[in-house]
Amino acid sequence: MHEVSLCRALAGSVTRASRGRRVEAVHVDVGQLRQIVPDAMAHAWVFVVRNTSLDGAELHLNPIPAVLACDDCGAEIELGPELGFACHACGSASTHVASGEEFTLTAIDVSEDLGAVKGEP
Repeated sequence: MHEVSLCRALAGSVTRASRGRRVEAVHVDVGQLRQIVPDAMAHAWVFVVRNTSLDGAELHLNPIPAVLACDDCGAEIELGPELGFACHACGSASTHVASGEEFTLTAIDVSEDLGAVKGEP
């Protein structure tokens, strides 16, 4: 379950960025191709931040669809459940993933209360 290791890395980044302020929420863009199970990620987050300065911080995952871009015709097509990587518009195999591989910390909601820090995740 790689969600635990992702949460540990995320918690470390958030702890450094929050500089001792109480964190209320963490916002992350997660690409469809990242193979992250949202429920598993949410459970791992609660486990990883328990008894740390991030305890109680909510994790908000923003799903980013997988989009395929064609190098020949310029079309951008959202990938569906089918796994073909050829352009749906012109049939070209010269394509690349334009989005859907993200795992990006986009925002941290913090309190101005500088309450005691419990520990590092």
